[in-house]
Amino acid sequence: MNKDLLAILDRFALEAPVKEVKPLGSGLINDTFKVNTEGTAPDYVLQRINHAIFQDVDLLQHNIQAVTCHIRAKLQAAGEKDLDRKVLRLVPLKEDSGKTYFYDGAFYWRVTVFIPDAFVYDTVDPKYSNFAGQAFGQFEAMLADIPDKLGETIPDFHNMELRARQLEEAAAADKAGRMKEPEVQAILAEIREHVHEMCKAERLYREGKLPKRICHCDTKVNNMMFDANGNVLCVIDLDTVMPSFVFSDFGDFLRTAANTVAEDSPEIEKVAFRKDIFEAFAKGYVSSAKVFLTPLEKEMLPYGTLLFPFMQAVRFFADYLNGDTYYKIKYPEHNLVRTRNQMALFRSVLSDMDYMAQFVASL
Repeated sequence: MNKDLLAILDRFALEAPVKEVKPLGSGLINDTFKVNTEGTAPDYVLQRINHAIFQDVDLLQHNIQAVTCHIRAKLQAAGEKDLDRKVLRLVPLKEDSGKTYFYDGAFYWRVTVFIPDAFVYDTVDPKYSNFAGQAFGQFEAMLADIPDKLGETIPDFHNMELRARQLEEAAAADKAGRMKEPEVQAILAEIREHVHEMCKAERLYREGKLPKRICHCDTKVNNMMFDANGNVLCVIDLDTVMPSFVFSDFGDFLRTAANTVAEDSPEIEKVAFRKDIFEAFAKGYVSSAKVFLTPLEKEMLPYGTLLFPFMQAVRFFADYLNGDTYYKIKYPEHNLVRTRNQMALFRSVLSDMDYMAQFVASL
């Protein structure tokens, strides 16, 4: 076994000696290991936190601890017995510091209790989209009254006004010399035509009309765990849990799940908005989120669906103008293709706004 990993694990208050440590999953952000222990004690998950992305690890761990403890208390009060399969549990350090992470001088590490007999699915169909809607709506509902103050683990992650400013700065700087391309000018003109409307959430927030909630901010089907019978156990991957508009969970899921093709598919003519996925997710989400949603939040769910392909198009396009410095690319026009794709999805969603408004109103 890796002696360095064993030395790190020895810092945490595990319930049994370590028998085996092996890599787990294929996550793109954090390095993850499964920790098998001796006897009947729980197994664990060891993660090296990517502090290039999550620069305030203290805040990150505070958010996760506050959220999981609040959910755990609610489940316990409701009589739930299988708590360690229904909510993640962070393992503290042995030393009485109250910390749930260890810094080895170069990297930050954390340990959670492994959830046994649990499964993750990548399937995006109406059935699992409905499950996702229910699970993420319930997640937000349980956190609607959380007393702890949470911070933004990635500041301004879903701030459309900031993304619009970044695009204008990229266009003005023209670092890659791409502004002279006619298609680039046409895309920029189309974005500018819609940008004021797409920034209205920030304006409504400043006017006190739209609240921020504690949201997951990375709502994928595979960020839920299921038991062997297909029942949702819990929501996982909590690094991005932070204050945001509910559109962060509603719109971001639909941006990927309801597109008929992948976000970087060059077959732009095949891009379309899947109404079956929208209806299934919206039904599930509203059924569990209705306990806290304000009338305005519910009314604006179609706006959230429209916002996320637009925001992602702006981000891809700004990166293209900057010379592809943020997103990994496989060929020179990759970010431009992604921009075309997301703008096509934006147009498809835009054409369905009346239908979505009527559907949401009916829920």
